[in-house]
Amino acid sequence: MDATRFLIVLADDYGIGPETSRGILELAARGVVTGTVLMVNTPYALDAVRAWRQSGAIPEMGWHPCLTMDPPAAGAERVPSLVGPDGCMWPLGRFLKRLATGRVRAEDVKRELTAQYQRFVEWVGRPPTIVNAHQHVALFSPIGAILRQVLERSRPLPYVRRIVEPATMLAWIPGAKVKRTALTILGRRQARDLRRDGFPGADCIAGVTDPKWVQDPDFFVRLLSQVPGRAIELSCHPGHVDSTLPGRDGEGVQRRRVDEYRLLADPSFDEACRRAGFTRVAPSEWIAARDQGFSRRRIA
Repeated sequence: MDATRFLIVLADDYGIGPETSRGILELAARGVVTGTVLMVNTPYALDAVRAWRQSGAIPEMGWHPCLTMDPPAAGAERVPSLVGPDGCMWPLGRFLKRLATGRVRAEDVKRELTAQYQRFVEWVGRPPTIVNAHQHVALFSPIGAILRQVLERSRPLPYVRRIVEPATMLAWIPGAKVKRTALTILGRRQARDLRRDGFPGADCIAGVTDPKWVQDPDFFVRLLSQVPGRAIELSCHPGHVDSTLPGRDGEGVQRRRVDEYRLLADPSFDEACRRAGFTRVAPSEWIAARDQGFSRRRIA
């Protein structure tokens, strides 16, 4: 462990649409993506679980709690403060405005997250080993605390994303610097809560940026050459052109998925990992390596 850096390549939004899910499975089969997280409330989620099983249950599968897209798992009538006139949950901007003005009820959030958790367990056959919330909504109070309450029943406790970037990364890596700084400020508080409650996670996150920056063919190469730390999570959103996404996903994000797939599939990504000293691992592999290393140090 002392001689190795670990890179967890975690693809978000599995199940959002069939072509997105297919792209993630292809990259996992090549050993590029080491984990993914399932959105259980989309119309395409159950088919995505079946495709994942047919692929040999690769990569490691976790849960992507969603409060800002598609119909709720709990049913619209049971979580009315989360749902708009179309029967779908409010998009991110509207959701955050409602949250800030007290129009999102905590009991609705807990009911919906519990319903999604239970659906994940039913479909996948076990509790999630990886968790990160769609569009980072768990950074906002009281969503993060409610999510931790829902996850307390899981044993072992799952790996949970820590949305913290080192200051050097915020300075050196272009794109979305205001957004990334704000997320890191909120993320440091969340990371303290996660450590206090015993949830494992990587040292920091990389890959958060605006869609346009991923069009740079050297984006991931430059990022991996500069990111510090022993255990890094690389957040990514790869996929193919997906006809199910317009009207549900931002236009820039749709283009970003195709760009990220291309960059991750390119041999330069493997070479960048090698040069930076990274071993790509699934979250559960990182936790096992971490625990083994700590145990050896205690024995010594």
